[in-house]
Amino acid sequence: MAKDYYEILGVAKSATRDEIKKAYKRLAKKYHPDLNKEHGATEKFKEINEAASVLADDNKRAQYDSHGTTAEGFGTDTGGFDFSNFASFGTDFDEIFERFFGGRGFNFGTFGTERRRVHRGEDAQYELEISLEDAASGVKKEISVPRYETCPSCNGTGAQSRSDIVVCDNCNGSGMQQRTQRTGFAVFTMATTCSKCHGVGKYVKSPCRECRGQGRIKRTRTLEIKIPAGVDNGSRLRIQGGGEIGDKNASPGDLYVNIYVKPHRLFERRGSDIFLEAKIPFTTAVLGGKIDVPTLDGAASLNIPAGTQSNTIFRMRGKGLVDMETGETGSENVRVTIDIPQKLNKRQMDLLKQLKEEDKESHGFFSKMKDLFEE
Repeated sequence: MAKDYYEILGVAKSATRDEIKKAYKRLAKKYHPDLNKEHGATEKFKEINEAASVLADDNKRAQYDSHGTTAEGFGTDTGGFDFSNFASFGTDFDEIFERFFGGRGFNFGTFGTERRRVHRGEDAQYELEISLEDAASGVKKEISVPRYETCPSCNGTGAQSRSDIVVCDNCNGSGMQQRTQRTGFAVFTMATTCSKCHGVGKYVKSPCRECRGQGRIKRTRTLEIKIPAGVDNGSRLRIQGGGEIGDKNASPGDLYVNIYVKPHRLFERRGSDIFLEAKIPFTTAVLGGKIDVPTLDGAASLNIPAGTQSNTIFRMRGKGLVDMETGETGSENVRVTIDIPQKLNKRQMDLLKQLKEEDKESHGFFSKMKDLFEE
Protein backbone atom coordinates (compact mmCIF):
# COMPACT_ATOMS: atom_id res chain seq x y z
CA MET A 1 0.00 0.00 0.00
CA ALA A 2 1.28 3.49 -0.87
CA LYS A 3 2.52 5.48 2.08
CA ASP A 4 1.81 9.15 2.64
CA TYR A 5 4.84 10.37 4.58
CA TYR A 6 3.25 13.75 5.25
CA GLU A 7 0.25 12.05 6.80
CA ILE A 8 2.49 9.75 8.87
CA LEU A 9 4.25 12.77 10.39
CA GLY A 10 1.03 14.75 10.59
CA VAL A 11 2.27 17.75 8.57
CA ALA A 12 1.10 19.49 5.45
CA LYS A 13 2.88 19.07 2.13
CA SER A 14 3.97 22.68 2.44
CA ALA A 15 5.54 22.07 5.86
CA THR A 16 8.91 23.68 6.47
CA ARG A 17 12.00 21.76 7.54
CA ASP A 18 11.55 23.00 11.14
CA GLU A 19 7.92 21.84 11.18
CA ILE A 20 8.93 18.40 9.98
CA LYS A 21 11.65 18.27 12.60
CA LYS A 22 9.24 19.21 15.41
CA ALA A 23 6.69 16.66 14.23
CA TYR A 24 9.31 13.92 14.08
CA LYS A 25 10.63 14.78 17.53
CA ARG A 26 7.16 14.65 19.06
CA LEU A 27 6.23 11.34 17.42
CA ALA A 28 9.59 9.65 17.95
CA LYS A 29 9.39 10.28 21.67
CA LYS A 30 5.82 9.05 21.75
CA TYR A 31 6.38 5.77 19.91
CA HIS A 32 10.00 4.85 20.74
CA PRO A 33 9.97 1.23 21.96
CA ASP A 34 11.95 2.09 25.08
CA LEU A 35 9.17 4.48 26.07
CA ASN A 36 6.03 2.95 24.59
CA LYS A 37 5.25 -0.72 25.21
CA GLU A 38 1.81 -0.68 23.57
CA HIS A 39 1.01 -3.03 20.71
CA GLY A 40 1.73 -1.41 17.34
CA ALA A 41 4.22 1.16 18.68
CA THR A 42 7.10 -0.69 17.03
CA GLU A 43 5.63 -0.52 13.53
CA LYS A 44 4.60 3.10 14.05
CA PHE A 45 8.12 4.05 15.06
CA LYS A 46 9.49 2.39 11.92
CA GLU A 47 7.09 4.38 9.75
CA ILE A 48 8.01 7.65 11.46
CA ASN A 49 11.73 7.09 10.84
CA GLU A 50 11.14 6.05 7.26
CA ALA A 51 9.08 9.18 6.61
CA ALA A 52 11.62 11.46 8.29
CA SER A 53 14.51 9.93 6.31
CA VAL A 54 12.78 11.09 3.12
CA LEU A 55 11.20 14.41 4.06
CA ALA A 56 14.27 15.66 5.96
CA ASP A 57 16.38 15.43 2.82
CA ASP A 58 15.64 18.07 0.17
CA ASN A 59 16.59 15.86 -2.79
CA LYS A 60 14.64 12.85 -1.56
CA ARG A 61 11.66 15.00 -0.73
CA ALA A 62 11.67 16.48 -4.22
CA GLN A 63 11.78 12.99 -5.74
CA TYR A 64 8.99 11.87 -3.42
CA ASP A 65 6.80 14.85 -4.32
CA SER A 66 7.38 14.21 -8.04
CA HIS A 67 6.80 10.48 -8.11
CA GLY A 68 3.85 10.00 -5.81
CA THR A 69 3.06 8.99 -2.28
CA THR A 70 5.52 6.14 -2.00
CA ALA A 71 9.28 5.91 -2.18
CA GLU A 72 9.01 2.61 -4.06
CA GLY A 73 10.41 2.79 -7.57
CA PHE A 74 12.98 5.50 -7.10
CA GLY A 75 15.02 4.14 -4.19
CA THR A 76 15.01 5.87 -0.86
CA ASP A 77 18.55 6.37 0.46
CA THR A 78 18.47 4.69 3.85
CA GLY A 79 22.05 3.53 3.81
CA GLY A 80 21.03 -0.09 4.07
CA PHE A 81 19.19 0.49 7.35
CA ASP A 82 17.30 -2.44 8.81
CA PHE A 83 14.41 -0.99 10.79
CA SER A 84 14.05 -4.25 12.71
CA ASN A 85 17.14 -3.32 14.73
CA PHE A 86 16.00 0.08 15.92
CA ALA A 87 15.33 -1.05 19.50
CA SER A 88 19.06 -0.97 20.29
CA PHE A 89 19.53 2.66 19.25
CA GLY A 90 18.66 4.17 22.62
CA THR A 91 16.70 7.35 23.24
CA ASP A 92 19.30 10.04 22.59
CA PHE A 93 16.83 12.03 20.49
CA ASP A 94 18.98 15.17 20.20
CA GLU A 95 21.66 13.11 18.46
CA ILE A 96 19.08 11.41 16.24
CA PHE A 97 17.58 14.76 15.20
CA GLU A 98 21.01 16.13 14.37
CA ARG A 99 21.56 13.18 12.05
CA PHE A 100 18.25 13.73 10.25
CA PHE A 101 18.26 17.52 10.16
CA GLY A 102 21.83 18.65 10.75
CA GLY A 103 22.90 18.49 7.14
CA ARG A 104 25.66 15.91 7.70
CA GLY A 105 23.75 13.00 6.28
CA PHE A 106 22.34 10.10 8.17
CA ASN A 107 23.85 6.64 8.24
CA PHE A 108 21.14 4.24 9.36
CA GLY A 109 23.68 1.47 9.65
CA THR A 110 25.23 3.08 12.73
CA PHE A 111 22.25 5.20 13.89
CA GLY A 112 23.61 7.94 16.09
CA THR A 113 27.31 7.85 15.24
CA GLU A 114 29.35 8.35 12.12
CA ARG A 115 32.37 6.66 13.64
CA ARG A 116 33.02 3.13 14.71
CA ARG A 117 31.96 2.54 18.28
CA VAL A 118 34.78 2.23 20.78
CA HIS A 119 34.23 -0.94 22.73
CA ARG A 120 34.52 -1.27 26.48
CA GLY A 121 37.12 -3.76 27.67
CA GLU A 122 36.25 -7.37 28.37
CA ASP A 123 35.45 -8.55 31.87
CA ALA A 124 38.01 -10.89 33.46
CA GLN A 125 37.51 -13.92 35.71
CA TYR A 126 39.74 -15.18 38.51
CA GLU A 127 39.30 -18.36 40.56
CA LEU A 128 40.45 -18.05 44.19
CA GLU A 129 40.55 -20.86 46.74
CA ILE A 130 40.60 -20.00 50.44
CA SER A 131 40.44 -21.89 53.73
CA LEU A 132 37.39 -22.10 55.97
CA GLU A 133 39.27 -20.07 58.58
CA ASP A 134 39.84 -17.29 56.02
CA ALA A 135 36.16 -17.40 55.09
CA ALA A 136 35.22 -17.08 58.75
CA SER A 137 37.44 -14.12 59.62
CA GLY A 138 37.79 -12.35 56.28
CA VAL A 139 41.18 -11.89 54.72
CA LYS A 140 43.24 -9.84 52.28
CA LYS A 141 44.78 -11.68 49.37
CA GLU A 142 47.18 -10.69 46.61
CA ILE A 143 46.33 -12.09 43.20
CA SER A 144 48.15 -11.83 39.88
CA VAL A 145 45.85 -11.15 36.95
CA PRO A 146 47.07 -11.24 33.32
CA ARG A 147 45.18 -8.67 31.28
CA TYR A 148 45.46 -6.11 28.50
CA GLU A 149 46.51 -2.65 29.69
CA THR A 150 47.10 0.67 27.97
CA CYS A 151 50.38 0.67 26.09
CA PRO A 152 52.79 2.94 28.02
CA SER A 153 54.73 3.87 24.88
CA CYS A 154 51.83 5.36 22.91
CA ASN A 155 49.32 5.94 25.75
CA GLY A 156 46.78 3.87 23.89
CA THR A 157 46.87 5.75 20.58
CA GLY A 158 48.59 2.94 18.69
CA ALA A 159 50.91 5.44 16.98
CA GLN A 160 54.57 6.22 17.41
CA SER A 161 53.66 9.90 17.85
CA ARG A 162 50.58 12.12 17.68
CA SER A 163 51.63 13.36 14.26
CA ASP A 164 51.30 9.83 12.92
CA ILE A 165 47.53 9.97 13.45
CA VAL A 166 46.03 11.54 10.31
CA VAL A 167 42.59 12.07 8.80
CA CYS A 168 41.63 9.23 6.50
CA ASP A 169 41.98 10.35 2.89
CA ASN A 170 39.67 7.59 1.70
CA CYS A 171 36.54 8.87 3.50
CA ASN A 172 37.72 12.39 4.41
CA GLY A 173 37.31 11.60 8.07
CA SER A 174 33.65 10.56 7.92
CA GLY A 175 34.36 6.89 8.55
CA MET A 176 31.90 5.94 5.79
CA GLN A 177 32.08 5.30 2.07
CA GLN A 178 29.10 5.95 -0.20
CA ARG A 179 28.30 4.35 -3.52
CA THR A 180 25.44 5.62 -5.70
CA GLN A 181 23.86 3.65 -8.54
CA ARG A 182 21.19 5.00 -10.89
CA THR A 183 18.78 2.62 -12.61
CA GLY A 184 16.19 4.46 -14.68
CA PHE A 185 14.27 6.67 -12.27
CA ALA A 186 15.70 4.85 -9.27
CA VAL A 187 18.74 6.10 -7.39
CA PHE A 188 20.28 3.73 -4.87
CA THR A 189 22.83 5.03 -2.38
CA MET A 190 24.63 2.63 -0.09
CA ALA A 191 26.82 3.62 2.83
CA THR A 192 29.46 1.24 4.13
CA THR A 193 32.23 1.43 6.70
CA CYS A 194 35.43 2.83 5.28
CA SER A 195 37.77 -0.01 4.35
CA LYS A 196 40.89 1.98 5.19
CA CYS A 197 40.13 3.43 8.63
CA HIS A 198 37.43 0.89 9.59
CA GLY A 199 34.97 3.61 10.52
CA VAL A 200 37.28 5.60 12.80
CA GLY A 201 37.82 8.50 10.41
CA LYS A 202 41.55 8.50 11.12
CA TYR A 203 44.36 6.05 10.66
CA VAL A 204 47.89 5.56 11.95
CA LYS A 205 50.75 6.07 9.50
CA SER A 206 53.45 4.63 11.77
CA PRO A 207 52.19 2.13 14.37
CA CYS A 208 53.69 1.97 17.83
CA ARG A 209 56.52 -0.57 17.90
CA GLU A 210 55.67 -1.90 21.37
CA CYS A 211 51.97 -2.65 20.83
CA ARG A 212 52.06 -2.81 17.01
CA GLY A 213 49.29 -0.27 16.69
CA GLN A 214 46.86 -2.00 19.05
CA GLY A 215 47.12 0.63 21.79
CA ARG A 216 47.33 -2.03 24.49
CA ILE A 217 49.66 -4.77 25.67
CA LYS A 218 49.35 -7.92 27.77
CA ARG A 219 50.69 -7.58 31.30
CA THR A 220 50.29 -9.30 34.65
CA ARG A 221 49.00 -7.03 37.36
CA THR A 222 49.12 -7.75 41.11
CA LEU A 223 46.00 -6.73 43.01
CA GLU A 224 45.20 -6.83 46.70
CA ILE A 225 41.60 -7.79 47.30
CA LYS A 226 39.65 -7.86 50.55
CA ILE A 227 37.53 -10.94 51.09
CA PRO A 228 34.73 -10.24 53.57
CA ALA A 229 33.94 -12.55 56.46
CA GLY A 230 31.24 -15.10 55.74
CA VAL A 231 31.92 -15.79 52.05
CA ASP A 232 30.90 -19.21 50.82
CA ASN A 233 31.44 -21.35 47.74
CA GLY A 234 30.16 -19.49 44.71
CA SER A 235 30.57 -16.03 46.25
CA ARG A 236 31.59 -13.54 43.58
CA LEU A 237 33.51 -10.34 44.18
CA ARG A 238 33.40 -7.58 41.56
CA ILE A 239 36.46 -5.35 41.14
CA GLN A 240 35.29 -2.40 39.07
CA GLY A 241 37.76 -1.53 36.31
CA GLY A 242 39.90 -4.58 37.07
CA GLY A 243 39.32 -6.26 33.70
CA GLU A 244 40.73 -5.76 30.23
CA ILE A 245 41.30 -2.24 28.92
CA GLY A 246 39.14 -1.39 25.92
CA ASP A 247 40.44 -0.58 22.48
CA LYS A 248 41.83 2.92 21.95
CA ASN A 249 41.71 3.79 25.67
CA ALA A 250 38.08 2.75 26.08
CA SER A 251 36.99 2.09 29.65
CA PRO A 252 38.15 -1.21 31.13
CA GLY A 253 35.92 -4.13 31.97
CA ASP A 254 35.46 -5.50 35.48
CA LEU A 255 37.24 -8.30 37.29
CA TYR A 256 35.11 -11.01 38.88
CA VAL A 257 36.78 -13.08 41.59
CA ASN A 258 35.02 -16.41 42.12
CA ILE A 259 35.52 -17.75 45.64
CA TYR A 260 35.92 -21.44 46.50
CA VAL A 261 36.24 -22.54 50.13
CA LYS A 262 38.33 -25.67 50.63
CA PRO A 263 36.80 -28.57 52.57
CA HIS A 264 37.95 -28.63 56.20
CA ARG A 265 39.46 -31.71 57.83
CA LEU A 266 37.35 -31.25 61.00
CA PHE A 267 34.36 -29.04 60.30
CA GLU A 268 31.39 -29.40 58.00
CA ARG A 269 29.80 -26.11 56.99
CA ARG A 270 26.08 -25.63 56.56
CA GLY A 271 25.33 -22.00 55.85
CA SER A 272 26.65 -19.97 58.76
CA ASP A 273 26.77 -23.00 61.10
CA ILE A 274 29.58 -25.54 61.39
CA PHE A 275 29.40 -29.12 62.63
CA LEU A 276 32.02 -31.17 64.47
CA GLU A 277 32.19 -34.70 65.80
CA ALA A 278 34.02 -35.29 69.11
CA LYS A 279 34.63 -38.47 71.09
CA ILE A 280 34.35 -38.33 74.88
CA PRO A 281 35.48 -40.93 77.45
CA PHE A 282 32.85 -43.22 78.90
CA THR A 283 33.57 -41.87 82.37
CA THR A 284 32.97 -38.31 81.22
CA ALA A 285 29.67 -39.30 79.66
CA VAL A 286 28.64 -40.98 82.93
CA LEU A 287 30.01 -38.55 85.47
CA GLY A 288 30.08 -35.33 83.42
CA GLY A 289 33.01 -32.98 82.98
CA LYS A 290 34.63 -30.57 80.54
CA ILE A 291 36.38 -31.27 77.27
CA ASP A 292 38.40 -29.06 74.93
CA VAL A 293 37.03 -28.79 71.39
CA PRO A 294 38.52 -27.00 68.37
CA THR A 295 36.77 -23.93 66.96
CA LEU A 296 37.54 -21.66 64.03
CA ASP A 297 39.36 -19.25 66.33
CA GLY A 298 41.12 -21.70 68.67
CA ALA A 299 40.25 -24.28 71.34
CA ALA A 300 37.25 -23.79 73.59
CA SER A 301 35.91 -25.60 76.66
CA LEU A 302 32.65 -27.53 76.36
CA ASN A 303 30.72 -28.66 79.45
CA ILE A 304 29.44 -32.26 79.29
CA PRO A 305 26.64 -32.95 81.79
CA ALA A 306 26.49 -36.27 83.65
CA GLY A 307 24.58 -39.01 81.87
CA THR A 308 25.23 -37.69 78.37
CA GLN A 309 24.10 -40.13 75.68
CA SER A 310 26.01 -40.89 72.49
CA ASN A 311 25.13 -38.68 69.48
CA THR A 312 24.01 -35.81 71.69
CA ILE A 313 24.56 -32.48 69.91
CA PHE A 314 25.79 -29.48 71.88
CA ARG A 315 25.35 -26.02 70.38
CA MET A 316 28.05 -23.41 70.91
CA ARG A 317 26.51 -20.07 69.98
CA GLY A 318 28.59 -17.50 68.14
CA LYS A 319 31.26 -20.02 67.10
CA GLY A 320 30.13 -20.30 63.48
CA LEU A 321 30.49 -17.88 60.54
CA VAL A 322 28.92 -14.52 59.87
CA ASP A 323 25.82 -14.54 57.70
CA MET A 324 26.59 -11.96 54.97
CA GLU A 325 22.91 -11.10 54.56
CA THR A 326 21.80 -10.75 58.18
CA GLY A 327 25.13 -10.03 59.89
CA GLU A 328 24.37 -12.64 62.54
CA THR A 329 26.95 -15.23 63.58
CA GLY A 330 26.11 -18.91 63.39
CA SER A 331 26.87 -21.69 65.84
CA GLU A 332 29.28 -24.58 66.19
CA ASN A 333 27.38 -27.81 66.70
CA VAL A 334 29.33 -30.59 68.44
CA ARG A 335 28.00 -34.13 68.18
CA VAL A 336 29.58 -36.30 70.86
CA THR A 337 30.08 -40.04 70.65
CA ILE A 338 31.23 -42.16 73.57
CA ASP A 339 34.67 -43.65 73.25
CA ILE A 340 34.43 -47.27 74.46
CA PRO A 341 37.76 -48.64 75.74
CA GLN A 342 38.79 -51.83 73.94
CA LYS A 343 41.25 -53.06 76.57
CA LEU A 344 40.73 -53.00 80.34
CA ASN A 345 42.99 -54.12 83.13
CA LYS A 346 41.75 -56.52 85.83
CA ARG A 347 40.92 -53.76 88.32
CA GLN A 348 38.85 -51.89 85.73
CA MET A 349 37.04 -55.08 84.80
CA ASP A 350 36.27 -55.86 88.45
CA LEU A 351 34.90 -52.34 89.00
CA LEU A 352 32.67 -52.57 85.98
CA LYS A 353 31.36 -55.99 87.03
CA GLN A 354 30.58 -54.62 90.45
CA LEU A 355 28.78 -51.67 88.83
CA LYS A 356 26.85 -54.06 86.64
CA GLU A 357 25.63 -56.09 89.64
CA GLU A 358 24.51 -52.94 91.42
CA ASP A 359 22.80 -51.77 88.30
CA LYS A 360 20.75 -54.94 88.06
CA GLU A 361 19.28 -54.18 91.40
CA SER A 362 18.55 -50.53 90.69
CA HIS A 363 17.79 -50.80 86.94
CA GLY A 364 19.73 -47.59 86.61
CA PHE A 365 22.03 -45.99 84.15
CA PHE A 366 24.35 -48.93 83.57
CA SER A 367 21.56 -51.16 82.30
CA LYS A 368 20.93 -48.66 79.54
CA MET A 369 24.61 -48.62 78.59
CA LYS A 370 25.48 -52.35 78.84
CA ASP A 371 24.92 -53.02 75.17
CA LEU A 372 27.85 -50.77 74.45
CA PHE A 373 30.21 -53.14 76.29
CA GLU A 374 28.84 -56.61 75.70
CA GLU A 375 29.73 -58.42 72.54
